[in-house]
Amino acid sequence: MKNAEDLKNLVREKYAEIALQDKAENAASCCGAGGCSTEVYNIMTDDYGSLEGYEPEADLALGCGLPTQFAGIKKGDTVVDLGSGAGNDCFVARHETGDTGKVIGVDFTPAMIEKARSNVAKLGYSNVEFRLGDIEKLPISADTADVVVSNCVLNLVPDKEKAFAEMYRVLKPGGHFSISDVVLIGELPSGLKNAAEMYAGCVSGAIQKDRYLNLLFMAGFQKLAIQKEKEIQIPADILANYLTPSEIQQYRESGKGIFSVTVYGEKPAQCCAPGSGCC
Repeated sequence: MKNAEDLKNLVREKYAEIALQDKAENAASCCGAGGCSTEVYNIMTDDYGSLEGYEPEADLALGCGLPTQFAGIKKGDTVVDLGSGAGNDCFVARHETGDTGKVIGVDFTPAMIEKARSNVAKLGYSNVEFRLGDIEKLPISADTADVVVSNCVLNLVPDKEKAFAEMYRVLKPGGHFSISDVVLIGELPSGLKNAAEMYAGCVSGAIQKDRYLNLLFMAGFQKLAIQKEKEIQIPADILANYLTPSEIQQYRESGKGIFSVTVYGEKPAQCCAPGSGCC
């Protein structure tokens, strides 16, 4: 059983490789993990092409939703993107917040930060910055963000309680988040859960949907809502890397599954510490 630091190192190493991969290779896999499918092109990602501010060079096809589409970003907002990668969601958020706002992307993979900074330099934006840091201990002051977004990243964090507590800390009172992530309904077969590539590809790091929502509630967030939900269908040629034919059939027939959800929540406008009962 790997400890939290081992898992972080695994994800960091894998995403350093992903930063150099072709977008098509990432889109045909599970968030950039190995085992590209020959059956379908796009397993998890949604199409950003219709969103204003979209920059194709920053799109590594690593997401599982479109959180910026649902985030309700207003002109002048400060937006924080957790696990910002090459900057895809940051640039969409920058279009929404405009010249008077600010966007801060945080990623703990140096290769991704380097790629994102290169992209923002080419675009010439002065109000988008990328910081190297851990989501469990964000390099951002408290009460900074009007909006937090994240796309298929938080499930990779070993200590989700810390990650959600950090989201709460950096949001201003009355601020909100919109995060797309991978959750489970029912237990995955052990072959999938234990595969390193599937962990870095955001499947084995996922937790049960009900637990995910409860952790957000326990962190102090209110008005939680599912903005979008879709089932993730992993093609048979990828499943075959981890499961026998009979196990694949059992998995397909079990009713259990992997889902992408986009979740909304708010930090109360006036509140004391989460769990104190005063909110």
